[in-house]
Amino acid sequence: MAMGQETGREKPPLKVLLCSPRGFCAGVVRAIESVERALAIHGAPVYVRHEIVHNRYVVDSLRKKGAIFVEELNEVPDDGAPVIFSAHGVPREVPEEALRRRLLALDATCPLVTKVHRETEIHFKRGREIILIGHAGHPEVVGTMGQLPPGAVTLVQSIDEADRFVPRNEDNLAFVTQTTLSVADTATIVERLKQRFPSIIGPHKEDICYATTNRQEAVTRVAPTVDAMVVVGSPNSSNSQRLREVAERAGCPRAALVERAAAIDWGMFSGISSLGITAGASAPEVLVEEVMDAFAARYELIVETVTAAEEDMFFPLPRALRETQAAE
Repeated sequence: MAMGQETGREKPPLKVLLCSPRGFCAGVVRAIESVERALAIHGAPVYVRHEIVHNRYVVDSLRKKGAIFVEELNEVPDDGAPVIFSAHGVPREVPEEALRRRLLALDATCPLVTKVHRETEIHFKRGREIILIGHAGHPEVVGTMGQLPPGAVTLVQSIDEADRFVPRNEDNLAFVTQTTLSVADTATIVERLKQRFPSIIGPHKEDICYATTNRQEAVTRVAPTVDAMVVVGSPNSSNSQRLREVAERAGCPRAALVERAAAIDWGMFSGISSLGITAGASAPEVLVEEVMDAFAARYELIVETVTAAEEDMFFPLPRALRETQAAE
């Protein structure tokens, strides 16, 4: 029988520290609204290359509204239906193919990812060898490396790889980073690169996005003070995985990444009296509420919000969708 559900017994108290900010960032809101707006204007189907954001609940919700998710453009027919590029960004060859085929392409790449793309292009034009700090295979990394010819960007994932990197000219180096990395891990790698190559050029403004930084800061404050931590998010979400890692490194003895309430391993949370809850930048608040309700069925919750930063960032929709909206 689950803890707190024993017949005739009151539910035990549970102090819940709710991290703020959590959940959707401006780039995710823009991407989801881009699909919804395209559906409203053009009707179903609207094709989306790759998951628009890394969250199964969001993807399934959009699929029910008429979105069709594909991995490559060759899955999109030449019938005039729009195709949307995901928030993670795409290699340069993808919009070029869409243009050749005269597809109605809409780019929902997060503007902060586009910023990294522009940085890599500038470094390349100035003849610099470029290091990208990120995770191999992540769509954002694939998209960023795909802005330039093969070999122009070297991926570095760890301190060990930073130590092994041999540049063509150590006085003509630059680095950029994936936007959803661990702030602490990235800082360590950057510091090592600067030790080895003092003249290396970095971004004018840090590439790790405001939402990643703010959510990790909130977790860093909460994690050492609670018995366990729940990160609401999908396993293929980089920023959600980093939140779980941040919680563990900050001293939380039990940290779990869960997609939604049904995925909670209740055995992991037996005997706790305090709990931290956050959500990755692609996880909707409805799933946080679902998880809260699941704990409320077993415990008497005492909820407190811990705020690391106030967020008011807003990104407008892609121009084609804004122009159509204005014309109505």
